[in-house]
Order: sequence, then structure tokens, then C-alpha cells
Amino acid sequence: MTSQMVTKHFQAAQEARQKGNLVLARQSLEMALQLDPQNAGIHNALGNLELDARNFQKAADHYRAAIAADGKAPVLWLNLARAMREGGDAPGEKEALDAALALDQRNFLARVRRAEWFDRHDQAADGFLDWSGILQMLSSADAEDPAIADVLSKAKGAVEAFMAQFSAVVDPAMQEASEGLGYEEVRRVNAFVDTALGRRRIYRNECAGLMYPMLPADEFFPRSHFPWMDFFEEKIPAIRNELEALLRDQEGSFRPYVSMAPGTPENKWSPLNNSKSWNAGYLWKYGQPCSDVLERCPETAMALSQVKDRFDAPGRGPTAFFSLLQPHSHIPPHTGVSNLRAIIHVPLIVPAGCWFRVGGETRVWEEGKIFAFDDTIEHEARNESDALRGILIFDVWNPHILPHERDLIRQFFKSAEAAGMPNESQFDI
Repeated sequence: MTSQMVTKHFQAAQEARQKGNLVLARQSLEMALQLDPQNAGIHNALGNLELDARNFQKAADHYRAAIAADGKAPVLWLNLARAMREGGDAPGEKEALDAALALDQRNFLARVRRAEWFDRHDQAADGFLDWSGILQMLSSADAEDPAIADVLSKAKGAVEAFMAQFSAVVDPAMQEASEGLGYEEVRRVNAFVDTALGRRRIYRNECAGLMYPMLPADEFFPRSHFPWMDFFEEKIPAIRNELEALLRDQEGSFRPYVSMAPGTPENKWSPLNNSKSWNAGYLWKYGQPCSDVLERCPETAMALSQVKDRFDAPGRGPTAFFSLLQPHSHIPPHTGVSNLRAIIHVPLIVPAGCWFRVGGETRVWEEGKIFAFDDTIEHEARNESDALRGILIFDVWNPHILPHERDLIRQFFKSAEAAGMPNESQFDI
């Protein structure tokens, strides 16, 4: 009977509150409380009434009584935190928010309220941790929802502000500590610092074909791995002359780099499919010489023959070609097939406004300056100029694969080919 009366009074209080009759609502709740003094729901409802009336101390007393009856409900701690905040009790609010999160670290509202508390009390480092956690929670949320968008904006702003403050201290210190060191000597530590400061991400190998395990995922390989680069750069003027001769008579020398099989679903390569925006003139392809171009480029052929670590797995390499990217053309972000190789770019004709990104690092091609990269890390290229960009591309063994490993890999491909293993027609550079 007592339980039924409590329920009756509680329902009457809810109806009265909905109608705006707060006096009747309080009376009904107080009668219910006389019948059940330890009822957490009644104390919470009375706390809400007192909060609406701006009686913050009375509201807090009721919330504490509710918590004493049921201390495992985060919402009660959140209500107490609100009473503390509006009543000007900052330590009390923080204590209540900590208690709510101690019950459930994933409680979104408690995390937001504590992050805001840290901001109001100039505790940016602690606030950064909470706002970062909030960003993770919202990573799959609907950003179009106005409420979500508002919190997302606050979180991003707080994280960016803290990172800017942090960077203002770290960057000068790191610059001073790196003084006198060359680009290659600081490249990895700079990537580490930029990642720690949220300025870049770390990209992993993504092999569509065969992945060789336990190799470093290095975006651009250090030049020290390739002692032949100095010699090769001396040959660049002659190689450029041969490319320019081919360009004067392109018939038969170049064809679209992207040529998808009929019926291929629409994808990121569709805009370049059978398009002359990105053309290739092959000297070697998957280990086979392409005589129509190779015979017209003896200086290029000679230079390539001097590169002792060209990728020569049976049926897979070497590959070498002139790559032409037309004005205002874009090669979309993509990854190659296997990290067995390193890809070499030899810039020959490079107007201003051409760039190349691998992972988190973007470079501009410089005529005559060779570089090597891992094409199983996401990369893309763009020619934003009004002129043609032309480079020589070829593959060499990944420098982290040891000579005896290369021999065994060659044997694997030779045996696999004999067993009927198909070649990856998408083996991509």
C-alpha cells in the first residue's frame, strides 16, 4: 500500500510540474518522501525543483541524499555537479564530476562538463586530455547534428589552442637542439615531434599484393641507401634530351597509364581511365624490355644498366618508364602492390606548381634531384601548372631487404611462376 501511495504522489508531482504548478509538485514529492525517506528518485526530483527555483544549497542536499541511496547512478552526480556550479562551489562541482566519471569513464556529458571546468579554471593540460577523449568519442558521430557540431567545435578549438601553446615552447627548443644537423638526420625526429603535436599522422604500409614483413615503413628512403644516385644525376641532361626527342614524336611512345578492364566499377581511377592526362612511355615493364622506346633512349638505357639494385624478381621487374602528367592533372591518393621495391623518381621537366605527397610529407620535384620512396604508403601527385611535367620512374629493391633475402625472393617467384601463380597485373608504380 505504501509503495502505491508513493507512486501516486510521485505521478501527481510530475503532472503538477508539467503544468507549471511547482508548489503542488513540491507538496506531492514531500508527501511521497515522508512515506519513503530513502527513495533516490524522490530526492532527485526535489533537487530538480529546488534547482529550478535557484535554491542551490537545498538542491545539492537532495542530490546528496539521492546519491546516499543510490551512489551508482552517474546522472545523480551530474545533477549535483550542476547545483555546485550554479551555486558557485567550483571544488564541489569538480568532485562530483570526478565521481560520475569514476562510475563510467565513457559518460559523455560528464567528460564535457569536466573539460569545460578545466577551461574555466585555466588548467589547459587537463582540459586537453578530456577534450581529446571527447574527439575520440565523436569520431563516428553525426557531425550534422547541431548539438554534436557545437561540442565538436569546442573540442577541436581547445585541442588546437593547447597544441599551439605547446608548440610555441617545443618548436624553438627542438630547432636549437637540431642546429647543425642535416635534413636526413632530423627527418624522423621531426616527424615524431609533428605527430606528437598533432600536425601530421603516421602512415602504414598498405600492400594490395605481397607484403614483405618486418620492414620499416619509411615514406622517403634516405639517399645514403643509394650510392649510385650521384652518378645517375650526372646523366640527367642526356636523359632529358631523349625524353624531349620522344615528346616531339609521341606516336607510339606513350599511352595512358591507367587503362581499366571493361566493366570495372566506377572508382577513384575512373577520371584517368584511358586519359592522356597521365601518360607513360615504358622502357621496361615487369622485366621485359620495351624496344620501341628503349632503342631510342640509349643514354637512359646505359644509366639504368649501371643501377645494380634494380628490382629484378622474375616476372615482376624491372620496370622503368617516362611519366607525363599534363597541366592541371591530379593522381589521386593510392598505394602500390608490394613493399619489396623502392620507387625512384628522376625529375626531368618540372614546371613550378608540381608537388608529390607520400604519407605525411609533401615535396616538390626539383629538376635533376633524385629521390626514392615506398609506394605502399599512401601517395598522390598534382601538376597545378600550365605546362607538362615529365619524370623518369623506375624500381629498385627495398634497401632494407638483404642480398641473400633477394636471392630467396627471386627463387620464390621463379617457383611460383612455374606452379602457375598469376602475375599481379595491377603491380603499380
